[in-house]
Amino acid sequence: MLGPTRYQRGMELFDLILLSTVSLLVAGTIKGVAGIGLPTAAAGIMTLFVAPRTAIAIIIIPMLVSNLWQVWRMGAILATARKYALLAAALAISLFFTVSLSASAPDRLVFTVLGISILSFSLVNLLLTLPALPKRWDWIGQILAGIGAGVLGGISGIWAAPLVFYMTAAQSDKDEFIRASGLLIFLGSIPLAIGYAHQGFLTRDLALIGTAMILPALIGFSFGERIRMGWPNEKFRKVFLYLFLVLGLNLLRRGLF
Repeated sequence: MLGPTRYQRGMELFDLILLSTVSLLVAGTIKGVAGIGLPTAAAGIMTLFVAPRTAIAIIIIPMLVSNLWQVWRMGAILATARKYALLAAALAISLFFTVSLSASAPDRLVFTVLGISILSFSLVNLLLTLPALPKRWDWIGQILAGIGAGVLGGISGIWAAPLVFYMTAAQSDKDEFIRASGLLIFLGSIPLAIGYAHQGFLTRDLALIGTAMILPALIGFSFGERIRMGWPNEKFRKVFLYLFLVLGLNLLRRGLF
């Protein structure tokens, strides 16, 4: 059973569970709308109150399950896995080794990389129009995106921005983007979980809290899907991207100053 463990800044177990629940509900809703953004939103909110690796450790299990659910709902799993096999392999390998190499990195570095990751994700979605990636260079694009995502993910637990770069340049439609991003984030979550458990960041207590957070994440995800399928979502998307921009700037400030 979980004991009366105290967390950063004197946070009690009940407070941590409440914070996690609210964060995963919000993050799940965003993911349901956009197909991506659960770890970005959850980490951005939670790191206002707890250490970054504590937040990431709690997010890992809901991230695994929600992305598996997303992939299952979208279908064409094997075809998608074959299409993005190079990207998935580069992501998994580089992420696992980066987690191992950055285990002793200070929180300030994690805050800085988190800030860069979230800012990049926001700016790519808000401002950037990339030229189309020629089909003959797709394999290079997959490898570079996978390595970039793995390095960012190994340090910060968030690797959406390089995937968005690649999927945008590959001119993926909305359903393909949601299907592929769900699969790639799910596959990347596996070495992240293994690395965090091996390094001692994913403790028994945090794993239990993370498991309990599957429900609010899926409730939020289902609500977000209804928004995506039934309502115009462009304004909603821009609102949360500007929110990410503010969260990213704050994390960058905490890492640099």
